[in-house]
Amino acid sequence: MTIENYHYRNSPLFLRNQFLGDNHWKMPNVPKCTLTAEELGELRLIGYDRAKNGNDEHFQRMVHFFLYDYKFEDIWTAPEKRVEALEKYRAVLTPDFSMYLEMHPVMQLYNTFRNRWVGAYLADQGIKVVPTVNWGDESTFGFCFDGIAKGSAVAVSTYMASEHNNRKDQKDWFLAGYNEMLRRIEPSVIICYYTPFPEMQGNIVHVDYELSSWKHDEDDIGKAAAEPTEGIRIVKRTGHVIFDDFVISKGGGSAVGGEWQPSKADDGRLVGEPGDIINSNARGGYERDTVIGENGRGVVERHYSDHSTPNAHSPIHDHIIGWERGIPDFGKPVNYFDTDVPYLGYIFDLFKTGTNSVASVITKEASTMRYVHREYQFDAEEYRFKTISEFKWSIICGREIGFVYGDKTYGIIRSGDGLEDGPFELYEANNEACLQPFDTLNKLLDAEIDGIRLRNIITQVEVLWRNI
Repeated sequence: MTIENYHYRNSPLFLRNQFLGDNHWKMPNVPKCTLTAEELGELRLIGYDRAKNGNDEHFQRMVHFFLYDYKFEDIWTAPEKRVEALEKYRAVLTPDFSMYLEMHPVMQLYNTFRNRWVGAYLADQGIKVVPTVNWGDESTFGFCFDGIAKGSAVAVSTYMASEHNNRKDQKDWFLAGYNEMLRRIEPSVIICYYTPFPEMQGNIVHVDYELSSWKHDEDDIGKAAAEPTEGIRIVKRTGHVIFDDFVISKGGGSAVGGEWQPSKADDGRLVGEPGDIINSNARGGYERDTVIGENGRGVVERHYSDHSTPNAHSPIHDHIIGWERGIPDFGKPVNYFDTDVPYLGYIFDLFKTGTNSVASVITKEASTMRYVHREYQFDAEEYRFKTISEFKWSIICGREIGFVYGDKTYGIIRSGDGLEDGPFELYEANNEACLQPFDTLNKLLDAEIDGIRLRNIITQVEVLWRNI
């Protein structure tokens, strides 16, 4: 054996055997965490992706890992490189490696181990550590609470279990694990990421995300601790401090989220009785017909508009709506530049692919299909994008967005076949020369309109149309 091989095979980061716990799986024990009223007072968090470089303006915060897993993989592969930065913060939550229901059981066990190992390691380096608790279904209860001392403070996230992005909540899944956690760990304090459900019991500390985000970084400058801010309040019944909205898509529950549901009035055109053709007017002023398939959801939508891009849309065009991922995925426009426009009742004949796709769900004869007209009272505030994440979600699902900025109308089209595939094309209405393709959503958001990046205006503009 060479000396190199010997050192590799005996490396602590290879063996990971430093913190053998006293439970069935030898899950590392994270020392019991006790938090004082002072440590919980005026509490804000900071994401690990912003904290790992040791920004000295925010050391009074606690570090959280409620992020996409890839953003904190380095805390597992090279934890020793992050100790110096993390040890300066008020406390560090253990990494929330995902525990999706669809994951292989061994992956769920492995991610629980990684959570505890990193927690034990950081605590061994003198850092105050708050265990983050996550779980899958009941089959994970035999290990997902191991390594956390009874009476310890803990942290949880309700985001993936909450209703968001047209998804129903997964409350039953969350509360089953949460109540089991209460029984087994009896935590003294529960730091809750995102809004607690009313049914949740315990001494819950709920911290406003908005105040913990980068938008309020300057609040900390020159202060030993964050000043009390409107938006943080105590709910005396449970001792909550509010920790508000942020859109993410990681953690626990189902990897795809809860079942899709309409989140605004206009989404109602996508559900109905099989065989219905729902006629409605979009907020942008054009007319639409949505065909409801055998599953009670829209499968084809016809737009009577070229969306101010006559090169990309015929005056009448269709979108096939897929539901394979549990969300409505509006396909690329099916144009009729040089052909007759088919009757909607028979449109499935044009899109047969040899698989059980749209052709298998639109089976009504023309005589049995029926028009249903729906009027919608459009609310400009409902259509406005509240967050960058909501904008991303809309364009991923709906492919087309129109908005007004200044005195001009702009549009965005997604041309790829997959949910997040580009190019994403930004155009000025009726000005073909202004069409700009971008490979990724982030590049699109960095595109400039009159010298201002799209990401800085998209939550302020008037939205004229969006498919979802």
